[in-house]
Amino acid sequence: MKIPKNKKIYFASDQHFGAPTQEASKVREKLFLDWLNEIEKDASALFLLGDLFDFWMEYKTVVPKGFVRILGKLAQFVDQGIAVHYFVGNHDLWMVDYFEKELGIPVYHRPQEFILENSSFFIGHGDGLGPNDKGYKRMKKVFVNPIAKFLFKSLHPDIGMRIGQYFSVKNKLISGAEDVVFLGEEKEWLAQYAQRKLKDKHRDFFLFGHRHLPLEIELNPKSKYINLGDWITHTTYGVFDGKDFKLKKWTT
Repeated sequence: MKIPKNKKIYFASDQHFGAPTQEASKVREKLFLDWLNEIEKDASALFLLGDLFDFWMEYKTVVPKGFVRILGKLAQFVDQGIAVHYFVGNHDLWMVDYFEKELGIPVYHRPQEFILENSSFFIGHGDGLGPNDKGYKRMKKVFVNPIAKFLFKSLHPDIGMRIGQYFSVKNKLISGAEDVVFLGEEKEWLAQYAQRKLKDKHRDFFLFGHRHLPLEIELNPKSKYINLGDWITHTTYGVFDGKDFKLKKWTT
């Protein structure tokens, strides 16, 4: 992917819109929308690394109510030729094809590799990777089980959404409430995962969300692990100009 002159590629993760309440979420939605309006001026692409919503379930003919301005802005990006890429997180595992069909946004359920200008990127949400996250890994097997998904979708959407939103906020394995403490560079499990991947193939950047902590860890002199943080506490994002990657904080 080439970056046109005076353009940049932006990255963000873990907005968790809809939580903990609709009222609190609206404030963050406006902040994020302001950021989208700002980066629209020089963005050539936008990568969203998951958990844009605190809970998302697609039924055959129903999607969650709300978030119209955010979705409309993403559609506007695509219409203007700004490529948007979406990586499914642990709060939106049940994304199917709504983003692709309605917004023109490709959706990835696993980490992907990209060559951006001349740099190699390994990009994913980060859930279920590395040596830890064991409780969530067990739970994820249930979440993605076809029978479990069929049974859940058999509920009326009003009931299913209410149950999903409740557990999304209350269950620490899902919400990541125990994940927001820095473990130290040697114990950060996504950094450990990146180190293992480096043994097979070099990548310049390993880019994840999920941890809700803005982190930059040098894996070796030519490779770096970066976590984008979140839009609940940190309002941080990444930007790449073709040469340098920077982790920044959005303020108005």
